[in-house]
Amino acid sequence: MQKRLFGSYFGAVLAAILLAGCGGGEDPAATGSAGGESSKVQEKVTLKMASAFPASLQLIGTNGVRFSETIKEVSAGTLEFKFFEPGALVPGLEAIPAASKGSIDVAWSTSGFYAGTDLAFSFFTSVPFGAAADELIAWLQYGGGNELADEMYGAHNIKAIPCFITPPEASGWFREEIKSVDDLKGMKMRFFGLGAKVMDKLGVATQLLAPGDIFQALQLGTIDATEFSTPSADESFGFYQVAKHYYFPGWHQATALGHLFFNQDVWNSLSPYHQKLVEVTCGYILKEMIAEGEATQAPAMQRMVDKHGVQIHYWPDEILSAYRGAWEEVVAEESAKNENFKKVYDSYSKFRDEYKLWGENGYMKK
Repeated sequence: MQKRLFGSYFGAVLAAILLAGCGGGEDPAATGSAGGESSKVQEKVTLKMASAFPASLQLIGTNGVRFSETIKEVSAGTLEFKFFEPGALVPGLEAIPAASKGSIDVAWSTSGFYAGTDLAFSFFTSVPFGAAADELIAWLQYGGGNELADEMYGAHNIKAIPCFITPPEASGWFREEIKSVDDLKGMKMRFFGLGAKVMDKLGVATQLLAPGDIFQALQLGTIDATEFSTPSADESFGFYQVAKHYYFPGWHQATALGHLFFNQDVWNSLSPYHQKLVEVTCGYILKEMIAEGEATQAPAMQRMVDKHGVQIHYWPDEILSAYRGAWEEVVAEESAKNENFKKVYDSYSKFRDEYKLWGENGYMKK
């Protein structure tokens, strides 16, 4: 997968070089793209990109900036995405609805933040006890996932392009050690996506907070615990200052996929050349994040253990079993009442069932 993504980015850069060469040294902006646009001038396009994550946030924020810098470079300055911090144009959790309405051009966000519109959108970010990054992308690209996303988002005037991805996330930060499922009951916790439905079933009062609001809520006691992201991202927010018990594995998010959410009219207004540059640049970002994500988690965990006294815990089997059982209940209930949920879940689970023969035999077991 990484070779494929890297090849996409290399191909985009090579195309720009070849276009410049074929034009006798002309700027690619003047020669356009292959496939019927070589005679057209590429007019400069500047888009406002509202991010759900601050630029300083490791991995998911910093790569939003990397995307905007990279696409400006490979487009020879003809396509620019201006990165706006959460709250600068719209609140972070409102970025996708704003793109739908056309009040912004594009959002750098994740489908789980649109789950209030339809819970089925959560599948395009992560699934409890679900696929890791490579398998998730395989379902999207070759198992019908992207087609389902196009269908669902198209109904909301959005074009969503997969553009960033994380390694497995941590399961949460707690003030006290969790020794049984009963310890979770009555707890107030920030939780994201489909996993929140699972925690609700186990007696946890969950709420979704924007990234920038989590630390203060934890510090003030508005919430008792929180999950957020990977260790490198969690370290950025300093949750260890309040809670020292850090739980793994992230059963609720074996990976987390994010998208560029274009207003559909804005996407349609882009030339095919610029649309292709968006797609291949997102491929490059996905490749970089897979590599960066895997390389940076252990150092972040070690720093928090050594410098801040964080205690790393792995959930005992009985608690993981409780999470899994609650998830199965959520699937049954939501499938019965939400046609989109059932449709996407059926596609996702069918692909995973067929993938299993390879997934269980193709890799060395640790």
